[in-house]
Parts: sequence; C-alpha cells; structure tokens
Amino acid sequence: MSTSSSDTGTKAAAPTAPARALVWDLPVRLMHWILVLAVAGAWITQQLEGDWFNYHVWCGYTVLIVVVTRLIWGFVGTRHARFGSFLRGPAAVFGYARGLVGRGGGHHAGHNPLGALMVVVLLLLLLAMAVTGLFANDEIMSSGPLYGYVLGSTSNRLTSIHRQIFDFLLIAIALHVIAAFFYLLVRRDNLILPMITGRKPADAVPPEERIASSRTWLWALIVAACAIGLYQLVRTAPKASLFSF
Repeated sequence: MSTSSSDTGTKAAAPTAPARALVWDLPVRLMHWILVLAVAGAWITQQLEGDWFNYHVWCGYTVLIVVVTRLIWGFVGTRHARFGSFLRGPAAVFGYARGLVGRGGGHHAGHNPLGALMVVVLLLLLLAMAVTGLFANDEIMSSGPLYGYVLGSTSNRLTSIHRQIFDFLLIAIALHVIAAFFYLLVRRDNLILPMITGRKPADAVPPEERIASSRTWLWALIVAACAIGLYQLVRTAPKASLFSF
C-alpha cells in the first residue's frame, strides 16, 4: 500500500498571527481610556441631582490630572507620545487631508497629521474645561473647589465658559469617533485596536519607529506629582466651596 505524501512529507505549518510592533506605550493608552471614562462620568453626574455633584468634581480632578500629565508626557514620553514626533505644520495637514480624498494620505506609525491636530484640540479643550470647572458653580448650592478665589460674577462667567467648552468638546469627540470609523471601514486601517494593545502590524512600522518599553515608572511619578500639586492647591483654597478634599 502506498503512503500518501501527507503522511510522509512535512506537515504544513499552522498559520500564525501576523507579527505586531509596539507603537503606543501603556501610559498613552491608559490616559486615553481614563479620559473617555472621566468625561463620560462628568457628563452623567452633572445631569443628576444631590450628592452626584461630588462625583462630578472628582471626574473633573481626574481630567485635569490626566491632561496635565499627558502634556508633560508629550515632551518626556516615548517616541510616538512626544509632540515633536507627530505635530506638523498647516501645509502637511492640508496635504494629508487632500490625500484622503483619493488613495493617498500615506501611512504613519504614530499619529497622522490630522490625528495629531485633533489630539491637540482635544487636550486644550479638556484643559480649559477642567480649569474653568474649578471656579464654576451651579447657581444653586454647589461650586468648584477654587470658587473662593474669585468674585461671584467671575465665577458665573467661568461657569458659562465651562458649559460652552463642553459643547465644543462634544463636537470634537464626535469628529474623533467618526474619523476612527472612517479609517476602519473605508481605509481598512484599524486605529482603535492599537489604542488597546499598543501594537500595529510589524510590516507597517519601520524598525526605527518601534518602541521597546513604556517607561511606565516615569509616567507614574508624573501622575503622583500632578495629583499632589492639585491636592495642595485645593486644600489651601479659601473655604468658600461646598466641596473640597
């Protein structure tokens, strides 16, 4: 009886998952998803009455700490977290946007020029919203932890600005989400999964653009320093707020 080649030959190798390269460090991923939860929490708790305002304030603290940390991380973080590695001028942004109409646009291991612009816009909006929230009030019984530093009329103006910024933030978030699904469904480029795993297909990331570690220890020190600084600021504020540490 003859022996089939499948019995005597070398078995076909089992398919393996495509190699992937680390691009987004753990701190960048954590800050991204923490901000998602904190902003959602701030919006939900603002809609509720009673002691929920306390949680709204804590969500604001979280946003402020994470945003300030992210700004610092933009100078001392890993390759693709640094502003210098992804911020581009207007010509590059418009050129990339025109390329998206066709098949151009090119591939970027980190943020593309449009994505980089959105990162900056979101961070600035979040920073402005968190800072104004420290001085804001609900015109009924609750106020931000630094309310005592300003006049009531000033607090009212900052409250109005705080609410207006949130409207702009919602628009920016909507554009951000639409862009992510545009890349996923139209350009077949999944930008969501790498923000969870930190990795992109290795053949799309040149060796010199890969990162070897996340330097999480340095990020943790920055977070701790920002949290302590905010704690001291709130703790020493005039006791005119209905909620403090």
